[in-house]
Amino acid sequence: MPVVTPEQVEQYHRDGYFILESVIPESALRALRNECMRYVEAHDRDMEARGVTTQGITHYKKRYFISNRSAGSPIMTEFLYSGLMAEICRATLGETAYLFNEQYVVKAADTDSKFAWHQDSGYVGHYHRAYLSCWCALDDMTVENGTVYILPYGRDGRDSTDDIISHEVEARTNDKVGYHGNDPGEPALVPAGSIVVFSSRTFHRSGANMTANYRRCYLAQYSAEPIMNRAGTALWGRAEPVLKDGERVSAPQ
Repeated sequence: MPVVTPEQVEQYHRDGYFILESVIPESALRALRNECMRYVEAHDRDMEARGVTTQGITHYKKRYFISNRSAGSPIMTEFLYSGLMAEICRATLGETAYLFNEQYVVKAADTDSKFAWHQDSGYVGHYHRAYLSCWCALDDMTVENGTVYILPYGRDGRDSTDDIISHEVEARTNDKVGYHGNDPGEPALVPAGSIVVFSSRTFHRSGANMTANYRRCYLAQYSAEPIMNRAGTALWGRAEPVLKDGERVSAPQ
């Protein structure tokens, strides 16, 4: 049976998101968790060797954004090119899809680990066709451990759902902030193995991790076409084929 229903596709276009609960196989979930902690430990060692506590939006022992490591991980590559991810891409992007970006997003047990309201498109910073974000929960997600909050279309004050709002950089955190309203959004209170699927135009944020454990997710992002830099002279991110004419493309070896 298809994982993504027609009703969820309709919700994606109407509200900017939908949720798939408990769809990641347990074996893949365990493997992605193990890879996550391997990269967190390596990131800590690197920051310690450099003598820094901040790298972009990563803050030592507080929160981690560890991007584009899949080339060194058959586990991550297998998941990114899996039938599950291909189905989600096909349902939202159409017959053509490219891997655009992937990253672990991890919150340590720290009250200063929140992440500000933003559109993923706001981090690109110039107009491009909306891409797809698949926020894969590696742990049970709660308000207490800092789950993601989604602001559905129609509640963000935009004239068009295709608008990319100007984002300001928050000095202390380096977060880009694009929404300053009072709507708290909808928390994704989902079990491990679930995927929050949303457009790169959808505003979202996450709370601080108030628990004693890591809060881990794996963010897989796909585009319907290669996304170029502002000048159009080079790729902005990755553009590795995942779907071609509706058919899965084999994962790179």
